[in-house]
Amino acid sequence: MLLDVKNLKTYLDSGAEVVKAVDGISFNIKKGETFCLVGESGSGKSITALSIIQLISKEICHHPEGQIWFDYRHNDGTQEQVDMLNLTEPPRRDIRGARIAMIFQEPMTSLNPVYTIGDQIIEALQLHWPNLDYNSAKQRAIEALAQVQIPDPEQRVDEYPHRLSGGQRQRVMIAMAMVCEPDLLIADEPTTALDVTVQAEILRLMKELQERKGMGILFITHDFGVVAKMADKVAVMRNGIIVEAGSLQQVLKEPKDEYTKELLAALPENMIRARAEAGEDIKYRQDVSENKPILTVQNLKVHFPVKKGVWARTASYVKAVDGVDLTINEGEIVALVGESGCGKTTLGRALLRLIEPTSGAVFFSGTNIVPLKRREMQPFRTQMQMIFQDPMSSLNPRLNIATTLIEPMAVHGIGESQEARLDLARQMLIRVQLSESHLWRYPHEFSGGQRQRIGIARALVLNPKFIVCDEVTSALDVSVQSEILQMLLDLRTERQLSLLFITHDIGVVEYVSDRMVVMNEGKIVEQGLTHNICHAPQEAYTQKLLAAVPRLYG
Repeated sequence: MLLDVKNLKTYLDSGAEVVKAVDGISFNIKKGETFCLVGESGSGKSITALSIIQLISKEICHHPEGQIWFDYRHNDGTQEQVDMLNLTEPPRRDIRGARIAMIFQEPMTSLNPVYTIGDQIIEALQLHWPNLDYNSAKQRAIEALAQVQIPDPEQRVDEYPHRLSGGQRQRVMIAMAMVCEPDLLIADEPTTALDVTVQAEILRLMKELQERKGMGILFITHDFGVVAKMADKVAVMRNGIIVEAGSLQQVLKEPKDEYTKELLAALPENMIRARAEAGEDIKYRQDVSENKPILTVQNLKVHFPVKKGVWARTASYVKAVDGVDLTINEGEIVALVGESGCGKTTLGRALLRLIEPTSGAVFFSGTNIVPLKRREMQPFRTQMQMIFQDPMSSLNPRLNIATTLIEPMAVHGIGESQEARLDLARQMLIRVQLSESHLWRYPHEFSGGQRQRIGIARALVLNPKFIVCDEVTSALDVSVQSEILQMLLDLRTERQLSLLFITHDIGVVEYVSDRMVVMNEGKIVEQGLTHNICHAPQEAYTQKLLAAVPRLYG
């Protein structure tokens, strides 16, 4: 057995309180096997991984019980069963990185911004193989980058992390983890918030490396589609304990625990089935197709100048949005999909004049808003709103929720008095399923799902007609995601809202949208009814995008 975890307990000291982050779990991983640990945020998945590799400070953590047996392969080829909890620090350091490697969830915060990616890989190599000279280590680093399909690895090895895309940074993390040829790879949400095509490539890459090296993988995720693609065995974790474990077939197709059933039912793929079985699907889409347009976009372009030389002259342009035509009807949800860098967010912001278009027209309720001056644009701001991808960075950490909601109302003259606006803020919080007592809290006191609800409330307090939703469910747990999606659908019905729903999650697109628009390199390559495009895509790019989606069933 490569790894055998027995009755592991990891308790965290939080002042006078003890948090039972992991509370008596057991599982094992064989060589060449993939074990998927599934659960929502706070369930203890990442703490389990950090306990195995012993990366939690002893000042805040202790293990009252448990054993973590690992089959330690020494450099001379001999093997020894060791308990990671009882090892001294020197052998632990020898094991970390060399025999057990970890891919962290957010590569931008895991990679050092002041060192090149090559230097960071070389550091790991020379730490575990001190006799390896710099040139040999650099060549190994280049080979590792080539192995994870980084383009031009000889040049990229000298790049800094901020110059790479999210998918490329994640590949660098995999290269760094794999360069010392570990026996066990721990992957903590390695594909969260990545494009489906990049995700598919990274999953395929991990499978290939696993087959080539025969390593075991502990794969932590909340995406059951990824589980279906990767797992040999699955365990579902909640509140520090494993509530259900078994083979992939057993857990996904024949779940026994109620919590597992709830998680599976909250998947967009299963919600689509439930909605279709209830006969709720096509009727509304036919209704909105007859509504008049609220937004009409004609040949919209957003080009960013690229300046070079001493005088910073414009050498070329980045054509982020390049001639887009689009119509959104009243009460319609249009999904805008495509890979990172295709221009989705730029288009969404340009529609609201948060970014100035280079040319083209945006007609909102019959008025072209592109040539309007700032003062002339002011009345339209109440009718056009945006819900941002990351509510933590879009909410002011110094303002409590009451001020966050009241401030835009005061700017636009909504509410007769401060008390009237406060009452409207209370009503809006209740509408997004939060308590009015939350008015006096600050953003850091809420979970990710709660912060996203606050972002929705902030957009709704001005009673808009059109909202741009930019990746609003990205990286949320499936149960929280389903609640947010249902809330948006309910609000659409209540207020006849029109939504432009920007996302890379095709499952969410199928569940929430009436029409689907596919974007690539600043242009719209295909658009039509969501059901038609998802089941019979015409363009090769759309076909590639849909083929990359990991699905629960097939």
